[in-house]
Amino acid sequence: MKEKSHRGVAKRIKVSAQGRLFAARVGYQHKRVKKRASRKRQARRGLEILGGDRKKLKRLLAA
Repeated sequence: MKEKSHRGVAKRIKVSAQGRLFAARVGYQHKRVKKRASRKRQARRGLEILGGDRKKLKRLLAA
């Protein structure tokens, strides 16, 4: 039987063309008025997921 991708992970994680995983940084939507512009720009880029987490998430995405 074909394995389905985990829908919760699929909505939160983006896979790049090279197969790298990226997730949105946490806490950057809250109280953005106080945060510096440079911090807000960096938050838009997202955070690359590395190590053991990456292996687990790849399996959940069935990518």
